[in-house]
Amino acid sequence: MTVDRSVLQGKVALVTGASSGLGRHFASVLASAGAKVGLAARRTDALQALAADISASGGKAAVTRLDVTDSKSIAAAVAAIESELGPIDVLVNNSGTSVAKGVLEQTEQDWDDVVDVNLKGAFLMATEVARRMRDRGQGGSIINIESILSFRQAGHVAPYAASKAGLTQLTRTMALELARNGVRVNGIAPGYFATEINQGFFDTEPGQALIRRIPQRRVGQYEDLDGPLLLLASDASRYMTGSTLVVDGGHLCSSL
Repeated sequence: MTVDRSVLQGKVALVTGASSGLGRHFASVLASAGAKVGLAARRTDALQALAADISASGGKAAVTRLDVTDSKSIAAAVAAIESELGPIDVLVNNSGTSVAKGVLEQTEQDWDDVVDVNLKGAFLMATEVARRMRDRGQGGSIINIESILSFRQAGHVAPYAASKAGLTQLTRTMALELARNGVRVNGIAPGYFATEINQGFFDTEPGQALIRRIPQRRVGQYEDLDGPLLLLASDASRYMTGSTLVVDGGHLCSSL
């Protein structure tokens, strides 16, 4: 989609997990809409390349290393971004991971690894930024990247599905508590999207069978998330909080 560069002019956005995939795309879209963008992830080499791309397109970006499972790392990263770009207006809680195993093969370590990033990390990140938004008295927007598996089931991803369902509930709970502080908390729940990692699967017969169960008969493309992202990041959604925008080609409303 064509992005209006004035939509987020003057805003500062922070994207976690910005080194690849959806996070990298989200950061680029926010920069195209006029925001100064903080890029955070464990791998800063990929972030530096993205920052250079954003700068070459006329935008501004800052890079920081971030481990969302470590509260000290979070505090340092948020402080670094605000020192370089200014107070954060928009947080995109995008960091996520998964372990693909049957539920009886998932180990305690598998559970901890996934839940610590997807749920605990999102909680720590959101609360660190929300405190700063509250204390400034200017409010802001927190966008949690949830999943269609917040609402449906799939095999071999029990910790992932449980963590994303928890994140959806966290979105609503934080929205309730922070509304009077002007902090909006909403979510985006993507369905099945084509990525560098899973494209091979969608070319197989099981992958094609899955696509046939999606009412639009296709998987999502990153650009399909641009509208929801910009809506929730901008003042156009000023009366929205506690909402989750499902972007799944109709998968949730498909018949059995």
